[in-house]
This record gives sequence, C-alpha cells and structure tokens, in this order.
Amino acid sequence: MKWIKAWDGRRHCILAFSFLSVYILSFLFEGQILYGLLALHGVPSSTYTTLAMAVHFLGLSTSWLYTRSAARARIVMVCGIGAALLAAMPFFFQPSSLWAIGLAVGGYSSGAALAAWGYFLKAYTPRHELLKTCAEILICSNILMVLINALAVHVSPSLGLTVVMLFLAGGLFSAGTLGRAQAQSWTQGENAKKRHLWEAFALLSVFIAVLTINSGLMYQVLNPAFQHLSGLTTWYWPLPYIAALFILRNLSGGVQQSRLLYVGMAMMIGAFLCFMLLGRSHLDYVVVNTLMMGACGVFDLFWWSILAEMMGYTENPSIVLGLGLSSNVLGVLAGGLVGAVARSTQRLTAEVTVMALTVVCFTLALLPVLNRRLTLLLKGHAYLAPDDLREGLGQAAASYQMEPLEPLTSREQEVLATILSGMSNREIADALNITESTVKTHVRNIYSKYGVHSRAELLSGLLKGEGL
Repeated sequence: MKWIKAWDGRRHCILAFSFLSVYILSFLFEGQILYGLLALHGVPSSTYTTLAMAVHFLGLSTSWLYTRSAARARIVMVCGIGAALLAAMPFFFQPSSLWAIGLAVGGYSSGAALAAWGYFLKAYTPRHELLKTCAEILICSNILMVLINALAVHVSPSLGLTVVMLFLAGGLFSAGTLGRAQAQSWTQGENAKKRHLWEAFALLSVFIAVLTINSGLMYQVLNPAFQHLSGLTTWYWPLPYIAALFILRNLSGGVQQSRLLYVGMAMMIGAFLCFMLLGRSHLDYVVVNTLMMGACGVFDLFWWSILAEMMGYTENPSIVLGLGLSSNVLGVLAGGLVGAVARSTQRLTAEVTVMALTVVCFTLALLPVLNRRLTLLLKGHAYLAPDDLREGLGQAAASYQMEPLEPLTSREQEVLATILSGMSNREIADALNITESTVKTHVRNIYSKYGVHSRAELLSGLLKGEGL
C-alpha cells in the first residue's frame, strides 16, 4: 500500500505544479491572456509585464525564509495559489490600480508557492525518476498553455482567464492533498556531499541567469518581429520545446546527453543567425522558432533536473528551487531590458545577434567548469560526463601502469585511480568521502610503494611506462 500512496502523492505533486505553472505561463509571465487584456483596453504592456516578473522573482527568492518544513510548504502552496486565484479577479473589470495590485499579489504568491513545491518533488519522486518527472511537468504545463493561449487569442482573453482560474482551483485542491502520505527522502547517507552543494549551485545559477538572457531577447525581439503571424505563432511557438522535452525524456540510457548541451548551444546560435539573415515569412518563423525553442527545451530540462537532484542535499529544498528559478527570471528580465532598448533604437538584427552570440560564448566557457563541479556532487546524472582530458589521462596512465614494489591496498588503488584522473587531494577527499589528511596518508604510502617522491614523478613514470 505504501507505493500506492507514494504514486498518489506524485500525481497530485505533478498536478499542483502544472496547474500553477499554466497560470504563470499563460497570464503572469509574458502570457497571451495578459497581453490580450491589455490590448483590449489599450493599456501599454511593458510596465505591467515587468512588474509581474519582478515580484515573481521576489516570491521565488524569498520563499525559503518562511518555508522551513513540509508542513509549512503545504501552507505556503495553498495560500499562494489561493492568493493568485483572488488576485486574478480584478482583470474581469475595467483597468484600475487593482490590476497592478493583482499582478503584484499574484506574482509574489505564485513564486512563493512554486519554490515551496520543491519539498514535494523531493519527497514523492525517486531519484532515478527525477529527469523524467521534470520533463513531464514541463510538457504538461506547456500543452495546457497552448490550449489557453489559443482561447485567449482566437476567442477571448476573458475566457482564457476563466479557464486559468479553474486550473488554479484544481491546483489548490491538489496542493491541499500533499503531505498526507509519509514519503522518504532518497538522499539518506549522503550528507557528506552537502558542503559541496553551494559552490556548484552558485555556478549553476550564474549559468542559468546568463543563458536565459537570450530568452528575454526572444520575448522582446524575436517574437514581436513575427507578431503579424498570430495564427501560426499562437499554437506553434511551444511545440518544438515540447517535442525536445519528449525526445529527451525517452532517450535510451546509452545516449550521452551531456553532448546535447553543445547541440543546444549550436541551435541557439543558429536561431539568432537565421533571424538576422532570413525574412519574416511563415517558413522563416518556423525555422527560427524551431531552433530557439528546441534549444530552450534542452537547457530547461538540464537545469531543472540538476536542481531537482540538488534539492536532495538540503533540508530546505525551497532554497535550491526558489533561488534556481529566480536566476531564470533574472536572466529573462535582463534580456527583456536589453531587448527593449534594442527595439527602441531599431537595432533588431545584427546587434541583437551579436548580443546573443556573446551570451552563448560566455556559457560555453562556463560549461566545462560547471560540469566538473556538478560531477563531484551528482555522479551518474544523465547530463553530466567526466572531463574528457582527465578521463583520457586516466586511461592512458592505466595502460602504461607498472607493478608497484609492494601491493596496493584496495583504498590505495582507489586513490591512485583518482590521482591518474588529475584530481587534487581535496577533490579526492570529496570523491571518496574521506578527510584530506587521510588522502595525504594514502598518497605517501603510494609514493613509498612506487619508490617516488612526488606526484609529478609518479605520473611521469607511469605515463612513460618506466620501471619504478
């Protein structure tokens, strides 16, 4: 019966996220409902959309301050979704100050609820199912967003808002059921890795924030350039994103997904180059959007699944999820600001492409460093692979290895393997979960058994195949 309760909790966990997320995507966060309502009443959109994202950022980044247990997380989710539901009501009436208040309340409360949801993703999802679960929630949210955007654009923004409020009511019910089943964490016995969490998390946050600057450019530059194709853009815009997530979710275990990050970088570069070189026809839009949204799918699943695993190494998952997602919002806000300036100065082609390529170059330089730090923390993750240089050094050294003067113990063999991979003593201690002083003791014993006095002498002798 325990697995039935766990499955039921996982189902309500996914539904609670999806229903909340569709409100954020279709209304709050550059959503077609908000744009449609603002256009219907002739209200400029820039102030309202910036306000919505800014307070959403605050909700994500501060939720952890008062969300310190699963019980509180459930309360924050219920109250946050309920507040978002109430805050949407003024938009059925004429524009007034209540619209700005509604966006502020809805933006903050939905951000806080989304960060609190991290407790239940951790509790109800087995570690080996995290990547698939992340793909499922993103796919479900975007499919619902397509349907609601179609209603808002082709029927009525008010009808789209009504449907979103119904989804929020469903999310309120699903959030209320969370926490009734006792689910166990999948990170028991791995507390030693917690000290490595924050360094890797800081690098990941920088990576997310910088990379999603291009998403902000997409919202402010790429999408408006094709706004005359509303019939196509309404339904096709997220399809490449959904397709990329579906493909990644179902990849076989033998595929090295770490290489797909570089494919995603190439697709993003191609999207902006095509935007600069091609026209503004239906086919041009399909090419540009397919490349851009496909790349977004690759990267979103990458950092979502990484954040999901990182939550296992902290007692307050809302810190990791909230601050990680706030990095995404921060990048979109920065990219939107740059894009708005570019639009105001009529710099919509070459200059924007150069900005986007600069972002990609920076993230390409950061990616190997990020990969090394994450690999120390999260071994075996689908998107992470050993550093090629270290792996090659280890393989080459192993092929030339001579017999030591005395047999090595099993632990000394493990330490030697990490030395051959190019790790420092601190990295070896991290990888083997032992103290650095213990590593130094093993290293001295290895030197003695090989008759050498330094690491350089050991590596040189092994690589050259010399008798030691």
